[in-house]
Amino acid sequence: MSELLHHLLRDSAARRPDHPAYSDTRETVTYAALWQRAQRLAGGLLGLGLGPGERVAMQLPKQVDQVALMFACAAAGCVMVPVNPLLRRRQVAHVLRDAGARLLVTNRERADRLAAALPDCPALEWLVLSDAEHSEAPVPTLPLRALYAGAAIREGGPEDLAALFYTSGSTGQPKGVMLSHANLVTGARSVNAYLRNGPDDRILALLPFSFDYGFSQLSSGFAAGATVIGADYLLPGMIPRQAARLGITALAGVPPMWHALSQCEWPEAARASLRYLCNSGGRLSAAAVRRLGEQLPETEIHLMYGLTEAFRSTSLDPALAQTHPDSIGTPIPNAEIHVLRPDGGECDIDEPGELVHLGPLVAQGYWQQPRASAERFREWRGRRAVWSGDRVVRRADGLLYFLGREDQLIKTSGYRVSPDEIESVALEQPGVHNAVALGVPDEALGERVLLFAEGDYDPAALQARLHAELPHYMQPARVHRLERLPLSPNGKPDRAALIRRLESA
Repeated sequence: MSELLHHLLRDSAARRPDHPAYSDTRETVTYAALWQRAQRLAGGLLGLGLGPGERVAMQLPKQVDQVALMFACAAAGCVMVPVNPLLRRRQVAHVLRDAGARLLVTNRERADRLAAALPDCPALEWLVLSDAEHSEAPVPTLPLRALYAGAAIREGGPEDLAALFYTSGSTGQPKGVMLSHANLVTGARSVNAYLRNGPDDRILALLPFSFDYGFSQLSSGFAAGATVIGADYLLPGMIPRQAARLGITALAGVPPMWHALSQCEWPEAARASLRYLCNSGGRLSAAAVRRLGEQLPETEIHLMYGLTEAFRSTSLDPALAQTHPDSIGTPIPNAEIHVLRPDGGECDIDEPGELVHLGPLVAQGYWQQPRASAERFREWRGRRAVWSGDRVVRRADGLLYFLGREDQLIKTSGYRVSPDEIESVALEQPGVHNAVALGVPDEALGERVLLFAEGDYDPAALQARLHAELPHYMQPARVHRLERLPLSPNGKPDRAALIRRLESA
């Protein structure tokens, strides 16, 4: 039985060597061919002298090489650090510095944009380019083809670190969530237990592989011997046509995508092939669930809830999607979920509390963040648990319902965004003295980002800075210019007062 992440690929290659494993816009590779590429890339990583547990960062399109590299990291005993392609230079540099990545694999265009920031990434020793020989970056450079060497593997143990997935916290810069091989393998099996992926499935992977939910399309697909088809930047109107053309059976997304797709016309071929769709990264509105059910009456709709620190926690039985669309369901296999009071006691039925997750899906903590890890990952009755910061309630029928967040994170377009990340960029603009970013409810996005900025500044120049420095999902829908931000008794910006001002307006 597969125990390490790369075993998922290895074992499917042994069972079905000639079955298509992965397709990108240029090629389709079988399980045997993809496993061979992963082994050769693992040999290249080992040949560069990368030791056990050392971090390999990657920011690439969803090409076969990226997929092979992710599993090669596991096969070499290294730790993969996938970087969201949407991130700008400052965010990528933070990830590289924080992770202490010794090697970055990317393309020439991204490398040139990063060049000025790389001297501040002291651990970085190698830059590998997928599409060129050289770049302007001041780091020794190799073409990706040079990384393909003789096949080699360095086996570790199930509890060894396999990946860092960077996620925003309520304060400060994004933190790397530490996931072991066991976390990722158990997650793949847990998902397959209720989604029932198999060799006949064709999974359209639209989400970034830097997102644990997006990477799950690969891990669960390969565990089941399915075919995964990677796609970047498809417009909503293109997705139903692609699903029809490619015979897609499985499709995962976040609320903004589903809101758009619920209003699209689905070709008959897509309706016939699509076995299930699933949502996570935020609550999907009842109206969108209803519209999707009307468009795709034979397709199962899985409404799920999860957090990167524990991968996936709950899922709603598709039979209840239309009658209980506001529920996050019940625990998935291998997840133990409790609703707790602040004192750690179990909440009664209909009593709101914090969702606390126990079991083998719980991550190892935050990379080099012992204080933040101690706050979020704590023992409960002698067992290690992750405290989600989300308020939920369990009803008499056993279903869980999401009520809201304990912290100030903004959940937009399927991403968790720290207000600090937006505010710190705004405060760099001349004339801005104070700034507060808030999320307000939005049916399509989950939450819409608003920015309140105090000072004497040019709003157009501030918008231009935000556009240049932040990925699109972090950019405020509107900037409110205020003469003075309301302050709480402790002198901090009063977010509750701003929300009340919005509601009254």
